[in-house]
Amino acid sequence: MEMSKKIPELFGSMVFNDEQMRQRLPEHVYSALQQCLAQGSSLDRSIATEIAAVMKDWAIEKGATHYTHWFQPMTGVTAEKHDSFIAPAGKGKIIMELSGKELSRGEADASSFPSGGLRATFEARGYTAWDPTSYAFVKDNTLYIPTIFCSSSGDTLDKKTPLLRSMKLLDRQCIRILRLFGNTEAQHVVPQVGPEQEYFLIDKKMYQRREDLRFCGRTLFGARPPKGQELDDHYFGAIKPRVASFMQELNQELWKVGVLAKTEHNEAAPAQHEIAPVYTDANTACDQNQLTMELLQKVAFRHDLVCLLHEKPFHGVNGSGKHNNWSLATDTGENLLKPGSTPSQNAQFLLFLAAFIKGVDEYQDMLRCCISYPGNDHRLGGHEAPPAIVSIFLGDELTAILDSIVSGRDYVDISKKKLQIGVDTLPEIPQDTSDRNRTSPLAFTGNKFEFRMLGSSQSVASPNVVFNTIMADELSRFADELEQAEDFQAALQALLHDTFKAHQRIIFNGNGYDAAWVEEARKRGLSNLRDTVECMPAYIDPKNVELFTRHGILSKTEMYARYEIHLENYCKVTAIEAHTIIDMVRRYIQPAVMRYSDELCTALIHRIKAGLTKHRNVEDALVQEVSELKDTLYQLTKELQNALDSVPAESGGIEAARYYRESIVSRQEKMRTVIDRLEQILPADSWPFPTYADILFSV
Repeated sequence: MEMSKKIPELFGSMVFNDEQMRQRLPEHVYSALQQCLAQGSSLDRSIATEIAAVMKDWAIEKGATHYTHWFQPMTGVTAEKHDSFIAPAGKGKIIMELSGKELSRGEADASSFPSGGLRATFEARGYTAWDPTSYAFVKDNTLYIPTIFCSSSGDTLDKKTPLLRSMKLLDRQCIRILRLFGNTEAQHVVPQVGPEQEYFLIDKKMYQRREDLRFCGRTLFGARPPKGQELDDHYFGAIKPRVASFMQELNQELWKVGVLAKTEHNEAAPAQHEIAPVYTDANTACDQNQLTMELLQKVAFRHDLVCLLHEKPFHGVNGSGKHNNWSLATDTGENLLKPGSTPSQNAQFLLFLAAFIKGVDEYQDMLRCCISYPGNDHRLGGHEAPPAIVSIFLGDELTAILDSIVSGRDYVDISKKKLQIGVDTLPEIPQDTSDRNRTSPLAFTGNKFEFRMLGSSQSVASPNVVFNTIMADELSRFADELEQAEDFQAALQALLHDTFKAHQRIIFNGNGYDAAWVEEARKRGLSNLRDTVECMPAYIDPKNVELFTRHGILSKTEMYARYEIHLENYCKVTAIEAHTIIDMVRRYIQPAVMRYSDELCTALIHRIKAGLTKHRNVEDALVQEVSELKDTLYQLTKELQNALDSVPAESGGIEAARYYRESIVSRQEKMRTVIDRLEQILPADSWPFPTYADILFSV
């Protein structure tokens, strides 16, 4: 049978999805579960026990021998502890079982995960709790049960819990707005997310010969190759057979676990690629993107390849992002960010748009902060990624509509129709009426917002928590005002006018790479937080803490804990990179340079002895340059080691992070410059590591 005929049968075959539950669960159990999901209430223990028994039988049919509570701690990756279904039955016999308690709740060592001070080392207990809104699945002979993760005192220790809370909050506030526009059919509104995942594929042998790639996920030095991405011949180019084979297996593995992998292509840089799924609810999208990143790496390894998810694995070529496409959909199928063709739909769309613009403007620092990460510091602001300044691209037509609302003048489209909100018909705005602005960090693309600042290795949970929360907050304020209005249309008109006028500064349709934009953004009062160290104070800004605590998304303690976790991570990542480059220099680069220097000196001595003093210009110049670079590298390495010997504790907060940035990162970058020059001078057979040319063009 051809693979195309097998796909419908293959897709979701390893997922305990709604179809499986409907077929296998007793009707009263299935109905009780659906009611709990709809109302957000807890599940009765007896119902959980029946579900567990059926889920276990299904998993065993799929070859599972173990189960695990699969959670997302603050490491940014997933975690799991496997237990077998085996239970003693007496007389040396066993049975296979999964109880309702084992399904619903588990225990993990919370002291071994980042907690930001929420848990001491000796306070080890942490709990996982089943998230029934996300389907269980079988992978590698194990039943994976998606769960949240918290401490024994109830403090949130994961990325899923705040996401679920923010989705529930947003649902409630969206429904309030829909009721104002006469929509009584929709019962729920769910944020929809589609993360486009970029990555690099390199040969496993090349990877194993680079200590920096193995320990840091990126190269800490490397001269630019003679050919990079200048000819744009890799982007959307023909996929090489080895990569195509990898992609084919990857798709099959993703389809098995229900990931709607849809699009795949070569990206701009050599060896860079992208995979994108079909949109789904934010919680599922987050789970599935974590699965995608894991399978990218596992499948690549089976093809003697290594998948790099670092945001900037190679200096001087494009880094990898993860475009987070965000929208809102009702349970009746309406996209709330798609302009309609009736007055009420148009006004409703503009109100949701106003809430989004206002929220992004007021909480731009938090949105920038939530995607700050050491790897992303190397990418943001480069000429292939969005700038570090948050702004919104709307396109010419939508911007003109907003300008007309602010100015009070009629908007006239090409069909000469005028706009008065809620009175005359706003002509339906076609999708993608403006050219795409690839320099914008946050672009409206017809029926969604595409957030491009997120790094390729990061969880999509954090930015979606921020989007959901700021949107819910603004909609709540709008609903409070409009629900009390005597004249709804007049109040709506005034609200849109005042909101768009007050927050025009965040809208920018120009070139985000232009240096003039930095100055223009400063004049507008927009923040320009260039790296993780500058971003982190936003996490504990009273305005931001109040937002998340007021809505019950995160407590003040949990906000401060995340602040500490991010700072400590920055220090640890920076320290690992510094120790790695010192090790590579001392053990490999310095010996290679010294050997080559000795060879040059020996050749020069032979020429002098042979009386060939008039023809030694090349040797003289090379000896001098190599000698100077060798001495400079030795001195820089010594300075970096001394700086590392004097670092404050990694848990030292913002001051420790500043020390690492100013005393460690700066010296490391100086070493890179010297090493890259030495790589260009030494003969190919003398340089101890694969070059960029070797790595990027070897697959």
